[in-house]
Amino acid sequence: MASHPSSVDLLLDTARLPGLVTKRMFGEYALYLDGKVVGFICDDQLFVKPTDAGTALLGREPAGIPYPKAKPHHLAQHLLDEPERLRALLLATAEALPPPAIRPPRAARKRAATE
Repeated sequence: MASHPSSVDLLLDTARLPGLVTKRMFGEYALYLDGKVVGFICDDQLFVKPTDAGTALLGREPAGIPYPKAKPHHLAQHLLDEPERLRALLLATAEALPPPAIRPPRAARKRAATE
């Protein structure tokens, strides 16, 4: 079942973080903060990538699987009622994740594949 755009709007309105964007992927949404994937909205539920910082803030282990074959993620739907904790979790998760890999421009990748 695909997530509704209203779920994404609610998250963005609640978090109010500069740099937080969503991208639609296969009927669901990926959450990016400062270019890093910090979580997903799947079946209208918020899943945040597991990190030690996130576990320290939530006080529990990851509890849900956003999509088949995924590692367990923090199920953080309840934080939509607690904007400060939601922001803290998203910021701590982004801080704990490595920087995104730099990918060559699309045209350069095509040339490299044909050589």
